[in-house]
Amino acid sequence: METLQIILNIAVMLVLLGLLFWMQKKHISFTKRVFTGLGLGILFGVALQLLFPSGSAVIGKSADWFNIVGRGYVGLLQMVVIPLIMVSIISAIMKLKGKQNLGKISGLIIAVLLITTAIAASVSIVTTLSFDLKALEIPAGDREIEQGAKLEQRLGDVADKTIPQQILDFIPKNPFADMTGARSTSTLAVVIFSAFIGVAVLGLDRKKPEQAEMFRKMVDAVYAVVMRIVTLVLRLTPYGILALITNTVATTNPQEILKLIKFVGASYVALIVMFIIHLILLAIFGYNPVQYVRKVLPTLVFAFTSRSSAATIPLNVETQTKRLGVPDGIANLSASFGATIGQNGCAGIYPAMLAVMIAPTVGINPMSWDFILTLILVVMISSFGVAGVGGGATFASLIVLSTMNLPVALAGLLISVEPLIDMGRTALNVNDSITAGVITGKVLGENDLEAFKRNVDLDVAQA
Repeated sequence: METLQIILNIAVMLVLLGLLFWMQKKHISFTKRVFTGLGLGILFGVALQLLFPSGSAVIGKSADWFNIVGRGYVGLLQMVVIPLIMVSIISAIMKLKGKQNLGKISGLIIAVLLITTAIAASVSIVTTLSFDLKALEIPAGDREIEQGAKLEQRLGDVADKTIPQQILDFIPKNPFADMTGARSTSTLAVVIFSAFIGVAVLGLDRKKPEQAEMFRKMVDAVYAVVMRIVTLVLRLTPYGILALITNTVATTNPQEILKLIKFVGASYVALIVMFIIHLILLAIFGYNPVQYVRKVLPTLVFAFTSRSSAATIPLNVETQTKRLGVPDGIANLSASFGATIGQNGCAGIYPAMLAVMIAPTVGINPMSWDFILTLILVVMISSFGVAGVGGGATFASLIVLSTMNLPVALAGLLISVEPLIDMGRTALNVNDSITAGVITGKVLGENDLEAFKRNVDLDVAQA
């Protein structure tokens, strides 16, 4: 009976995938297909929740099959991340007028990422205090206690490295190993290595122009091939979102969420407020927030369902360049930096919220200005260093809590709702990187404003 139920679930998924394929053949827009996949995934996930009990083997085994489409798509995106970053950044730098431009671009992007992270921490502190969230009010079961113990063990890995040491990990000591994703900082290391290649070509222009021109043609050819691969992979986005959101909804335990609904609600209030602040910043720089949201929503939906900033890089870059008018070099740098530095959700809102919740357990007044200002500064600095140890929100929290001398084990109390909150955090991280790219391009006067004004759908089906 169990096998038959699994087969039926797989059959339903195949029918839904077939519907999306039919929509693609009918040339229905990419955005509509993305949201159709999202809606169908939610409905199918809810149906599975109603038909089978929580923790059912049928759901678990069905999810394994669905992952061929969902996680398979994420894997394909990760496959093109490194080649895309390399050729795009090398190509973009080769077209720059001088090395100073690269410094300006990188400096502006990092400045926006860090400043918005400090704002995100402030929003998180206000939200946590407004909702009166306290760690002592959260029930601790065996699972939460076990997670707390794991966090304490992980703390040793984090505590062994200072923030300067973590930043040193960004240096590509072995760029070929970094191309394989060998380290948590591999993405940023590849960015730095690619930048060196681009700058070297600029220097070669003056001394050996023939060799420089030959190399440019090679990079241009590789760039064309890589962008074609990206286009082919992005066609699968609606299918990937359908499978990912189905698994997320089907495997989420509603009872666990209800126990921590106050924390989940406060988290999403903070995330939404910070998203609105992003829109205000864009409006200040002359961008219509409504039009911006329409253009970036498919990318944010994927980030939300996949919970991976790194996997979203290709879609992030495509959205910035094709829909928002950001130059290739700036788009690639902002997407790459944003996946490792200054993540507003994972390294800003989440660690600050945990710190304010946990502070009273050790007799610290979370409303004191000394505590608040120190926390904002620590969050901003550690959001730059967190990529040195990897692990996203968990490691960011470990760094912040340990630096503030707060018990890290209490962060394990939220394990049951971690995936649900992480979806929103990832979407905010990606939106922050897009915001940084748009603002940087506008400040440097390099954005194509007409591309932003055009009602262009990111439809890769015809490409």
